[in-house]
Amino acid sequence: MKKIFLIITCVAVITGAFAQETISPAPAQKETIALTNATIHVGNGQVIQNGTVVFKNGKITEVGANASTAGAKVIDCKGKHIYPGLILSATQIGLVEVPSVRATADGSEIGEMNPSIRSLVAYNTDSKVINTLRYNGILLGNIVPDGGLISGSSSVVQFDAWNWEDAAYRSDGAIHFRMPSLLQRRGGRGGFGNFGGGQQNVDPVKRGLEQIENVKVFFREAKAYMAEANHASANLKFEAVRGLFEKKQKLFIHCNIVKEMLLAIDFSKEFGFDVVLVGAVDSWQIADLLRQNNIAVVLNQLHNLPVMIDDDIDQPFKTPSMLQKAGVLFSITDDDENTRSRNLAFNAGTAAAYGLTKEEALSAITLNAARILGIADRTGSIEAGKDANIVVSEGDLLDMRTNIIDHAYIQGRDVDLHNKQTQLAEKYENKYGIK
Repeated sequence: MKKIFLIITCVAVITGAFAQETISPAPAQKETIALTNATIHVGNGQVIQNGTVVFKNGKITEVGANASTAGAKVIDCKGKHIYPGLILSATQIGLVEVPSVRATADGSEIGEMNPSIRSLVAYNTDSKVINTLRYNGILLGNIVPDGGLISGSSSVVQFDAWNWEDAAYRSDGAIHFRMPSLLQRRGGRGGFGNFGGGQQNVDPVKRGLEQIENVKVFFREAKAYMAEANHASANLKFEAVRGLFEKKQKLFIHCNIVKEMLLAIDFSKEFGFDVVLVGAVDSWQIADLLRQNNIAVVLNQLHNLPVMIDDDIDQPFKTPSMLQKAGVLFSITDDDENTRSRNLAFNAGTAAAYGLTKEEALSAITLNAARILGIADRTGSIEAGKDANIVVSEGDLLDMRTNIIDHAYIQGRDVDLHNKQTQLAEKYENKYGIK
């Protein structure tokens, strides 16, 4: 009897814990849909008042104040706002579930040179975090591997899928190089130095430069390998970076301070790679140089302190507007381990309060992100011919007070906005009779 009771109890606990498992990917769009009478934020800076968006078979067919709704299912969005689906330019969603629980982390591989590692095949579509992102208007993300110097390739996924094959939106579009820090720190606990023992006399800057040179040697050898017509055997690591030399992939270099970014520009010049800086907190200092060299920037986290102690305390908030004025292509992402990327729209909202216009801030998390990720021909803005990745909000998407998502569509599919958090909210609203 005790065993039976224990089994029943375990089943009840598991059923409650996995209630979110009843949320399934939406079926393909079957009928034409027209969202009418809304304020449409196109994503390219244009705003259409009292406009209509029509989409069919997953594609946007018409956008404008006079778009035809003939034969379509009409959804009246009077007083509401329509936006392109938001895009995370760099995230580990689906690779890491709970950062503090090692068993749920599958974001990195052993070793320093891992260009052949593909984050896409490790992407977990059953992550509990994904549904909370859709609820906040985030419909796509670039899934990035971690660890080592060359971490592997990232892929863009859409957040409503049964498996990683279904989720794939653009596969292996970038190789990631995590540049060693060249920031000299004082020793001791207060100076963030090496207080765990080990190599106390190693110069971190010298060691970092040696590691960077090793990466250059790897790419030089890969270039020589590409120049050979025939190979006795394939080198998987060199083959994995072939797309960089053929301009089919971009090199995302994770770095922050000026001397690191200058070395990143050197990579672009020596190898002819399309380089994107990720993090780049001090990019505002060399914005003109980045524009001259066509280097794009992904800003990781605006709600943060500056790296250098003599920078303005609000410098992270001001950086987007400074890059915008300099003509640098940039996007904003959210890599906060606590909020798990849900504050993407509010990072952009902060940038709008510190120099960007609202539409420029929106572009930083939609069209600019799509351009950097190489998917701007399919998404990032609400234009005819693009995928119907659309968010309908009761108010301003960048304002946490009015960011209330009514509908979200991924490739025309009306996705379920329920998640573990909304289920818990409903549970306790019922318990205490709030509604």
